[in-house]
Amino acid sequence: MNIDFHFHVKLSKKTDFSMDHFNEMLDEARDQGLQAITLTEHFNTRRFDEVYGTLDRMLPGNNHYYDRDGFKIFTGMEVDVAEGGHILVSGPKDALLEIRALLEPHTAAGSFIGLAELFELCEPRGMMVIGGHPFRESNHLYHVDRELLRRFDAFDLNGKDLHEIGIQENIALVLPLGAELGVPVVAGSDAHQMFQVGCVYNVLPGDYETVAELKAAIRAGACKRVISPSLHLQVRAAGAVKKLLKKKVEVEPV
Repeated sequence: MNIDFHFHVKLSKKTDFSMDHFNEMLDEARDQGLQAITLTEHFNTRRFDEVYGTLDRMLPGNNHYYDRDGFKIFTGMEVDVAEGGHILVSGPKDALLEIRALLEPHTAAGSFIGLAELFELCEPRGMMVIGGHPFRESNHLYHVDRELLRRFDAFDLNGKDLHEIGIQENIALVLPLGAELGVPVVAGSDAHQMFQVGCVYNVLPGDYETVAELKAAIRAGACKRVISPSLHLQVRAAGAVKKLLKKKVEVEPV
């Protein structure tokens, strides 16, 4: 299975969910050779409930993933924590939405949940918890207490950071952190816009029906990360187009 563990289906937090944009993103993912994604839309995006509410109406699925003509969309979200990092939480949809409801008082800056408390919500519910872009200057995690960092199921080798920090430079930061703590590293494109889709992804043997199965495969060392030779161009193009589209969409009446 070729899968991206950090994937957005909205252009930005301020825009509404659009099936047209969703379908464009998924079409590109399939064209790039992916068979699955983990949907990690921001937990405090505008009208978060519309994302999964719309997909419930538009796509067949179970409590673990939606099926779009054989392409799997595993359920998840990206959560801001008080320490400043971004956390990728994925797992059964009912448990995910329960956690999201509990996070409602913590959606604004200044009220974000602490990382330890987030683990306490996620671990009993069987979620996979990935530390997003741990060395990003604006939202890093490397400074957090090592015992907390060891609780992650994986760290995110992030497409945007590979571009901005440098491919070899970012690898030289993230992989040693994972090795030091005994935490695997997986790739995530962090795509919000189609040009960034496929800049990085993961190859796992076989097929998977649940996030728990994915987590077990990652822990077993079965995950191979792939970095596109056109990563820099893809991320630059996506950033330029995203700025133009956000400017257009966010000024329109809502």
